[in-house]
Amino acid sequence: MLLPCLAMGFGLDDVAERARVLAQSDFEAPEPVPDFLRELTPDQHRAIRFDPARSLWHDDRSRFQVMMIPPGSYYSHAVRLNVVDGERQDPIPFRRDDFAYPDDELRNRIPADLGYAGFILTDTKPASGERAAVLMFGGASYFRGAGRDQEFGLSGRGVAIDTGLASGEEFPTFTEFWLERPGPDAEAITIYALLEGESITGAYRFALRPGDTSAVTVTARLFLRDAVEQLGLAPLTSMFFYAENAAKPMGQWRPEVHDSDGLLIYDRGSGEWLWRPLVNPGKLQLSYHQVAELGGFGLMQRDRVFQSYEDPEARYDRRPSAWVEPEGDWRAGHVVLVALPTEAETNDNIVAFWVSEQRAEPDQVRELSYRVSFGPPSIAGQRLGRAVPTFFGHSNGGGEQANALRFVVDFEGEELAALAPDAPVVSTVVGGEGTEVLEHFVQFIEPKAMWRLSILARPAPGKILALRAFLSLEGKPVSETWIYEYGAGNGSRRQSD
Repeated sequence: MLLPCLAMGFGLDDVAERARVLAQSDFEAPEPVPDFLRELTPDQHRAIRFDPARSLWHDDRSRFQVMMIPPGSYYSHAVRLNVVDGERQDPIPFRRDDFAYPDDELRNRIPADLGYAGFILTDTKPASGERAAVLMFGGASYFRGAGRDQEFGLSGRGVAIDTGLASGEEFPTFTEFWLERPGPDAEAITIYALLEGESITGAYRFALRPGDTSAVTVTARLFLRDAVEQLGLAPLTSMFFYAENAAKPMGQWRPEVHDSDGLLIYDRGSGEWLWRPLVNPGKLQLSYHQVAELGGFGLMQRDRVFQSYEDPEARYDRRPSAWVEPEGDWRAGHVVLVALPTEAETNDNIVAFWVSEQRAEPDQVRELSYRVSFGPPSIAGQRLGRAVPTFFGHSNGGGEQANALRFVVDFEGEELAALAPDAPVVSTVVGGEGTEVLEHFVQFIEPKAMWRLSILARPAPGKILALRAFLSLEGKPVSETWIYEYGAGNGSRRQSD
């Protein structure tokens, strides 16, 4: 298709015009790379190594450089890459010699015009001068970020379409990128991307400012080809296999395995912070959290102690949290959490996103702006007591209760730590429909310097056990609201069965 020429002084409007024109015709899927590349296992694909000395802007004085990702395995097609330098937009040609291949046979089969599957932005560490990966684009509309001294974990996505619905999910993809050449003193870098899919096209602007927290300001303009039942905005995708809120699956020796351990939501309208621990469910779990006015949401990795994972290779203790803050008015909608059952840590099975109550209709144009921050769990700015581990098991203490479960939640935070151990902290616990709360109480746990909430609850036969709880002092909340669902196939799975 003949697309309009780029305007002088390249910007989001140029990408948006391309997306607008594409939306007026049927979707054309990107041409796949040769079968032998798509048939590579993930380990075989990782054996193809990019030479950092061939990074884009390696010879410049800029703090930013770009490493290329080869197609193959999960990366089923190449993308178009361009450099924007003032008024120039120059394509980045594929160079086979950018990579070291595990054997000559594979190298000789690589087409000279193959292209790249994506790229990794690297930044210079201020103390050591070493280079570290801070942002990666590769596969569909996925992008990963990391703060200083962190490793890639969960991902952002351009958009999520019908995720978790019985109709099946659509995966639009970024097909072309434009990277603005940074100046020698630049502290931020801007990337533009073109999104294409069966139901939607879009133009994106990503402005990255790395540091202890890597903040990415996202501006998007979306063009609907067709109606979309569930248009997920600012989506985050992660992995949760198991943690202390479930027994380890048979054969697993590590205490915990996850990239994120909970969903955090801030409802600016009510002032409430909500924390929902993640689970690996027995069947698909789809949850909708309505808020009066969205202040932010994110998938967090709160447990950052190595001993919780005991994995020197995966280093789950170094995985970042991600926090989405909307710009403008994001009223009238829901934060949606999708949890899929998984048998292995190689599968991303958690998705969280925002869905507006405004229906996504054909020929509609959506504009949105938000900031997604990758960094430590403190990035949300939540100062109330935070739920850290959640434990559960059969009832104990005070006699057995038939079909009851004991939930134990530890809360930590600056304000809680400042309280005297005998402070009159009380708990409020509410059960959902069919959930009977039998007892609940709070105590200070001196060895951990935390406040512990203990709940004994019982679900009705065949019903989900649903709980909401928080701590307060003299009528004022001193913790976030902990929410949990268990049972009917939606709790923790495979209790070492």
